[in-house]
Amino acid sequence: MTKIHDTAVIDPRADLDPDVEVGPYSTIGPQVKIGKGTKIRSHVVVEGRTKIGQGNVIFSFATVGTVPQDMKYKGEASELIIGNYNTIREYASLNPGTQGGGMVTQVGDYNLLMMYCHIAHDCNLGNRNIIANGATLGGHVVVEDFVIVGGLVGIHQFVRVGTSALLGAGSMVSKDVPPFCNATGDRARLRGLNVEGMKRRGFDKGKIATLKKAYRMIFQAKLKTKDALDKVRREFPDSDEVQKLVAFIAGSKRGTCR
Repeated sequence: MTKIHDTAVIDPRADLDPDVEVGPYSTIGPQVKIGKGTKIRSHVVVEGRTKIGQGNVIFSFATVGTVPQDMKYKGEASELIIGNYNTIREYASLNPGTQGGGMVTQVGDYNLLMMYCHIAHDCNLGNRNIIANGATLGGHVVVEDFVIVGGLVGIHQFVRVGTSALLGAGSMVSKDVPPFCNATGDRARLRGLNVEGMKRRGFDKGKIATLKKAYRMIFQAKLKTKDALDKVRREFPDSDEVQKLVAFIAGSKRGTCR
């Protein structure tokens, strides 16, 4: 227990791995579970039914697992589950789920949540996402993998953001953002593909060129969405990335940015 600062307040019922570090004046609630190697800096609050994996770092004044900011929440035993090797910076806030959204908020692995960002109830974040300073995810938002959410972005409830998408700073996002796309503005509109992001992931020129062709067919050819998706399915049956793009758009309930 030498890694627990004397001023930290930890409920004896909390389940902390012996390798967890807790800094000065941090508070850990009774139903919290924290895995090996996670570091809780000073003045952090971790409450509720919160499970945190291994190797995470949570910086000062973050609030993790406090009750949802949802008027429908009535104290149900919902959860916040955080994976491994995430970085949660100062003043970030993460809330657990609600009865109306599946009872769990989930964060995957290797995510960076920058200062003042907010992850609301029933959100689902995948892996290796960057949520920049002051960005706000409304309830029930899904962010897949390798997504960059720019500073001060607001994402409406129930919106989905596909893998490798990029949301420009200050954008207000009210519809789904398809995978591999770049969206900016109020209300956010598509500005092409996130080519730089794909290059960073190691996509070769052939994959990017195929996605560009599919993007033009879907969003620029003035076809009805169903007809465009059918055409793209037929023309690029061997491209996993194109098929993912098509499936995402076809499954949208809110409609997609265009």
